[in-house]
Amino acid sequence: MRECRLLQAVQALVWLVCVVCVSTTAHCASPSERLLPATMGTGGMKATECWFFSFRGVRTWLDKLCFSDNLAEPFFQFQFQKFRCSPLLWRVRSTDAVTPSASLAALSFQRISVFVRGAIMVRRLRIFFFTWSSPLSTVAPSNVKTDVLSGITVSLALVPEAIAFALVAQASPLTGLYAAFIVCLVTAAFGGRPGMISGATGALAVVMVALVVQHGVEYLFATVVLMGLLQILFALFKLGKLIRMVPHPVMLGFVNGLAIVIFLAQFGHFKMPGPNGDPVWMTGMALYTMLGLIALTMAIIYLLPKLTTAIPSSLAAILIVSGIVAAAGIDTKTVGDMGSIAGGLPQFHIPQVPLNLETLTIIFPYAMILAAIGLIESLLTLNLIDDMTDTRGKPNRECLAQGLANVIGGFFATMGGCAMIGQSMINIGNGARRHLSGIVAAAFLLGFILFLSRWIEMIPLAALIGLMFVVSEKTFEWGSLQTLRKIPREDAIIVVGVTIITVLTDLAIAVFAGVVFAALVFAWQHAKQIKVNAYVDGNGWKVYELKGSLFFASAAHFLQLFNPKDDPQHVVVEFRDARVVDHSAIEAIDTLAARYQQAGKTLHLRHLTPDCLELLDKAKGMVEVNQFEDPHYHIADNKLG
Repeated sequence: MRECRLLQAVQALVWLVCVVCVSTTAHCASPSERLLPATMGTGGMKATECWFFSFRGVRTWLDKLCFSDNLAEPFFQFQFQKFRCSPLLWRVRSTDAVTPSASLAALSFQRISVFVRGAIMVRRLRIFFFTWSSPLSTVAPSNVKTDVLSGITVSLALVPEAIAFALVAQASPLTGLYAAFIVCLVTAAFGGRPGMISGATGALAVVMVALVVQHGVEYLFATVVLMGLLQILFALFKLGKLIRMVPHPVMLGFVNGLAIVIFLAQFGHFKMPGPNGDPVWMTGMALYTMLGLIALTMAIIYLLPKLTTAIPSSLAAILIVSGIVAAAGIDTKTVGDMGSIAGGLPQFHIPQVPLNLETLTIIFPYAMILAAIGLIESLLTLNLIDDMTDTRGKPNRECLAQGLANVIGGFFATMGGCAMIGQSMINIGNGARRHLSGIVAAAFLLGFILFLSRWIEMIPLAALIGLMFVVSEKTFEWGSLQTLRKIPREDAIIVVGVTIITVLTDLAIAVFAGVVFAALVFAWQHAKQIKVNAYVDGNGWKVYELKGSLFFASAAHFLQLFNPKDDPQHVVVEFRDARVVDHSAIEAIDTLAARYQQAGKTLHLRHLTPDCLELLDKAKGMVEVNQFEDPHYHIADNKLG
């Protein structure tokens, strides 16, 4: 019965949100201000036609956009739904602008009319939240309960992180909180990885500092918009699949590095303002109180699941510790000490920057770096959740959702964001596996800002620090420490190197360095795999049968396999079981031919492709062509472009 009531409450909340959204969309001073253009009937306006789109329509469009082979197809197949409303509902038309002289009664009547109109339109549209995945009516009540409770827990964990990262970026606390709300909401609604949580992150904040200090916060908002557009382009070209090429050692280093970063970031809360205003480390009773509450929080999180799983242990820990602090009047740092979270709804705001080439030259480099960091962290977190849940996310859709979220966030004066591995681990650890958990987290975060700021500011930071310590411990791959002795030395170096670089510098630099090092290791290992079987045939000719790939890394080793001075007059190089890959391989074959020419020997090259014949210079006359047996693979060379 309780679960059924919870399900009804969630449905009612979603219904109310839809009514407000549709009402707001319909209530515009002119058709040009609407989200979608209205088509007004001619000849007396007996009925008004308005264009609306359902969540299913948006989701279908995103599916086509991310997975269609024809990039233009989604733009021509986006199907809007057309609805006709009764003329009685349009007595106060949306085309009638409210003048300053309008009375309060008329304005109130108009708002009521718009709200009623929106409610009836919602009923006619029959919008169901998340119809692309599974309607709430078909989701098991226990799953809804898990997602809702997990979303509440995540929303509490988002508050101090968003405030802290906003302060790092030299912005106001509400800038980070609004960013967490918008990015979390959009990516949860339209993203490709159910259960993943996004918001304002420290990896982006540290890059934003220099921009805000040098040019002001308005340039930050413009940069976030451009960052989102670049991420959308990344999704349109379907480059999200490239994240699958990140080697596993790099993933291990990424996870371990972020776990250490999350752990170290909590120690900033152990500082208090000193006599001269500078932060100093806690001492005495304040420190002991903080440590005691942290230990209590961690104990509840670890031990409560052994007694009951009716409520997430992390949420229970926050509530219990907060209740103890409030009831006993314990003096300790709270969320309110970081800054006030009270505010209103996010306001639409066009960045106040000059629209010229100079502005673009300022914001474009930052936008490129932020877009790269955001996508790398989001897609790596997506991969991690895929492994943990044994499911497969959709990288291109997630890239598109991340870009859309940042574009919207930039126009609402926020600092943007990306996936948050800490909050995502909280969500997945609580058992949440659907989009609903992210939506609930965003909704409750906005509710904290609008209605519950006083109560949320009373939550002791020790409870949230203890939660993040547990997240850090569970995120770190402790098993990787044991496998370092068993795996190849090169892979162990990659794991340790990416971990250290992530902690000391930046996530994007760490992943890039890890991938480059892994590629070099791969090239070196394959360079050593080229082998030769040499023998003398019945004619007295020496035959070299090659096996392996001939490319830039193996070219030098290839030349060392031959001895022109000691070989007989005729030498055959057999490429039947070998593959010529790039221009370096072609140059190596030409060099070998020149050496045999200088030694006065005749070289015979067999089973090379037509591409090799076209690219070879000195060795071209030594190739023996056999159209029936010669292979036909292609070579990576600009001359064939």
